[in-house]
Amino acid sequence: MNVFRILGDLSHLLAMILLLGKIWRSKCCTGISGKSQILFALVFTTRYLDLFTNFISIYNTVMKVIFLLCAYVTVYMIYGKFRKTFDSENDTFRLEFLLVPVIGLSFLENYNFTPLEILWTFSIYLESVAILPQLFMISKTGEAETITTHYLFFLGLYRALYLANWIRRYQTENFYDQIAVVSGVVQTIFYCDFFYLYVTKVLKGKKLSLPMPI
Repeated sequence: MNVFRILGDLSHLLAMILLLGKIWRSKCCTGISGKSQILFALVFTTRYLDLFTNFISIYNTVMKVIFLLCAYVTVYMIYGKFRKTFDSENDTFRLEFLLVPVIGLSFLENYNFTPLEILWTFSIYLESVAILPQLFMISKTGEAETITTHYLFFLGLYRALYLANWIRRYQTENFYDQIAVVSGVVQTIFYCDFFYLYVTKVLKGKKLSLPMPI
């Protein structure tokens, strides 16, 4: 554990709380990609199967449980409690375009060909692209609510902090996880353009808007 890991976890948790809070207060999930939230729920489910077999620490266990609960409560709110406000017409990203290659890569590139290890690897690869339906939705509608942009910012910040965590672990422990690092870099790249828009627009009080696709 180092400061970057802790700050990354807190940033991730804050992102999820912001999203849940936004949905609960507004009683509306317009502008939120249900497909991205399903992918994140799948990420946590396949990654945290060791919750029942491998105890690392109380902190680790508590964070896993919280992430799982937040993910599934978010999915329930979008597709259950507030489904009438869900913008399904703009949440049209084809999930098979992500799931098929991720599943294939998980079987081809992993550390150990066992069910739990393949599922863990699958979760790492999937997390790196799980935000794409949300970004696609924003590009399709041309804008995003301020609270949604805050959610995306802290989600991206979490990945950036985790990259710093891997660098720190390599310096202090000589530990290097190629799958996690490469996937984290890919995920962070997806956020780069959004980070620029967040700093130049949202932090200045302007609404984030994008050119409408032709």
